[in-house]
Order: sequence, then C-alpha cells, then structure tokens
Amino acid sequence: MNYSEAIAYIQSFPDMERATYGARGPTMGLPSMRALLERMGNPQLGRHTIHIAGSKGKGSTSTMIARILNEAGLSVALYTSPHLFDYCERISFGSKPVDRDRFAKGIQEIKPFLEAERAAGNNTISTFGILTALFFHLVNHAKPAVDWQVVEVGIGGRYDVTNVFASKEIAVITPISLEHTEILGATQTEIAANKAGIITPQCTVVLAPQKDQGARTAIGRRCGEAHAKLVDVAREYKIRVEKQDLNGQRFSLGIGQNNLSLFTPMLGAHQVTNAATSAAVALALREQGVPISDEQIKSGIEKTVVPGRFEIISGISNGQRTGEPLIVVDAAHNHESAQALAEGLKTFFGISSCIFVLGLNTDKNISAIWKQLLGLSKVCIATRSQNPRSMNPHDIAEVVSTFGSTTADVRVADSIPQAIEQARQIAGADDVICITGSIYVVGEALEHVLKGKKGNVASSR
Repeated sequence: MNYSEAIAYIQSFPDMERATYGARGPTMGLPSMRALLERMGNPQLGRHTIHIAGSKGKGSTSTMIARILNEAGLSVALYTSPHLFDYCERISFGSKPVDRDRFAKGIQEIKPFLEAERAAGNNTISTFGILTALFFHLVNHAKPAVDWQVVEVGIGGRYDVTNVFASKEIAVITPISLEHTEILGATQTEIAANKAGIITPQCTVVLAPQKDQGARTAIGRRCGEAHAKLVDVAREYKIRVEKQDLNGQRFSLGIGQNNLSLFTPMLGAHQVTNAATSAAVALALREQGVPISDEQIKSGIEKTVVPGRFEIISGISNGQRTGEPLIVVDAAHNHESAQALAEGLKTFFGISSCIFVLGLNTDKNISAIWKQLLGLSKVCIATRSQNPRSMNPHDIAEVVSTFGSTTADVRVADSIPQAIEQARQIAGADDVICITGSIYVVGEALEHVLKGKKGNVASSR
C-alpha cells in the first residue's frame, strides 16, 4: 500500500466526527474506539501522556508543549488535527511529521484490525478514529521508544475518541468559548464540563486563562471529583507583555518573586496565552520530577511556529513592508477567535480597515464571526474551500450583507485562488488582505500564495 492508496482507504470510511455525536452522545465514540484499540493490543498505553482539550489554541499549545519536551531531550510524539496540506502533519515525532512511507505502512498494518472490527459489526469507525488508532500504533512501534505522547482532542472531551486513558500525567484545558453547541452544550459552562471529561483521577490539570467564570467553576468541580491537582494559570501566574512587533512577542511569566522571560515568534495576544499555558505545563512536569530547565522552556516556545495562525505570508521581509499588499492568514473559526483576529490586526498593523477573504464550514455561526470583523472591513470576498463541508459563498455573502454592507463591499469568488486574486486587484500597496475562516481555507491560501513551498510550510511547525 502506498500513500495515495492509504488515503483512499481512510477516506472510504465516513467523516463522522459531527454526525456521530447525535444528541450529545457519540455513535463512534468511546465504545467502538476502545473495542478497536483492545483488538490492537491497547497501543495507547505504556508511556506518559499529556492530553489537551479546549475551544481555542489546542494545536498551538500542543505543539509548544511537544517542542519544550523535545528541547529537554525527551522522545516525544504529537497528535494534532486537522491538517493544512497533508495527513502526515497530524502525527509528529521529534517535531517532524511522519513520512508518507511510514504513514502508509502503518495503515496497512492496522487494516486487518479495522476490517475485523467491521466484520464484528462495528460499522461506525470514522476517518478520525482511524487516524487516532494509527497514531497510537505508530507510537507503540517507534524506534527509539517514545517517552511522552502529546494528544490533542478532536471535538469536546468526554466523548472524544482520544479520551481512552485511565490515567495521565497532565490534562490541559485551553480557552473555552461557544462552539459546536448542538453537540457540546448551550453555554460555556456546559461545554467546559464536557471538555473536563478528559480529567482522570489524580492527574494534574493545567487550566489556561478563561473569560467565563462558569467554565472555571466546571473545571474546578471536575478536579474535585477526580482528586486532581488544578493549576489555574490566570491565578497562579502573572503574565505581562513587554514588547510586540512583527517579529514576535516578548512577555514575562511571573511565578512568586521570580519571572521567566519568554519570546514567541507567533503573533496575537492569544499566542501569549498559549505560550504561558505551555510553560505552566512544563513547570508542572518539573514539579513531578521531569528534568526541564528554564532555558529549555524558553527555547521550545521560541522555536515553535504553527502555520496558518495569524501568519504573515506575503508583503513583508525581515520585519519590514516590501511595498506590496500584506497578506495575513488566520483560522478564526468562532466569534472569540474572530475578536482576537480583529484585535491583532489593529495592534500589529495599526490599520482601520482591511480586505477580508472569508470562507467557513456549514456548522459555523457567520453572524457571530462577522460582528467581530465588520468594523475593519473595507471589502469582504466570500469564498469556499474544496472541503465538502464548506459553506456556499453566496450564503456567506448574504449574511454579511445583512449587516449593512453595500453590494460593492461584498463580493463572491468560487475558489480560494480566485478570491485572493480579486483581493490583490483591489488592494493598494499599503493595504492588508486577511484570509480567514476555516483551516481548510487557510491551507488552500498558503498553497496558492506560497506556490510549491508547501513542504517548507508544513515542516516548519
């Protein structure tokens, strides 16, 4: 089986991540996932585990944590989703994506288990379930052996197919906001309670700064039930931004009388939150006896760049404008992410308006997202990715237009490349073009603008 055949096999299974949850309870979920892993010999066991849930920042935080552990000389595997260009991006060893040959070989190796499950009547296996099983299989057979696995939740927490550990060293909860309300709950408190389902007895829970007190309360309640130690980053650490420019952000993390000076090349206030949370995880591990130095924490965060997260992809060189329109991409998939994007655009570029290229999946709340971006919009070009769940751009344009935009302010393009070229024709040298919405829109934008540099982008994480 080669890589193309492996992908075709994976995609022959239903993409059921949302459909399977039904009335807030999964069909694929944990029973069928556990049955599959049991048949495979429970490859998820046998190493230290850090499990990350949350609404925002999971991917960046997971990647920062894995990089810190790598800097500390530990053997680390990382599982994230979704991918920008290639399924291999989801599974990394030592900060490098698994190669296509090993990916394909792994699918070939677990195929008999998948077929045996189907023959036994387990007809609910999904693409995400297969990829999760593949990650654990590859980790279990890695040479050298993996010390730590860093695992990002897919959706929610309690019912997610990654939630297959009876115990773990660290559970991380990143910022929580309203998302997938038909699945996870109507309030941030309900959503937090779902995500708190990853907390296992006596583990350490690192809670990122939260806007909603109800979310904090729900996490604290679950910690009490599980006799888990809670590290509330907002209450136990003082975060102070010292410098922000187009090269990155320097901030201090106050710990009692001590300060840890940190730098992230990633832009946006939310990335300071992610970096502070990652540092708090490393410090919690150090308390558990894992040898991680301050310098290794600093180095891990400084070396982490996650493509597609408030990333400048054109119009700048060595921190200076090149005289062409600036192109920024960011996967702002809910209203709080959109708010962070708007704040970042104003903070880092000092602009009062920009040209938006906007594409979303059908399960997203366009109105809530656009309310946050409207005040900066010069022109909005509605578009769609090639993902089958992408929303019709005419539907996006219709919603955007209800906010008072004129016909000239809202345009439609049938593809990401067409939308970007429309934006370039409109833009002046001092303009900013912001491409946002789903991660699939961002991936196609990167592919089009960077042309043939996909490999470099994917491997820079």
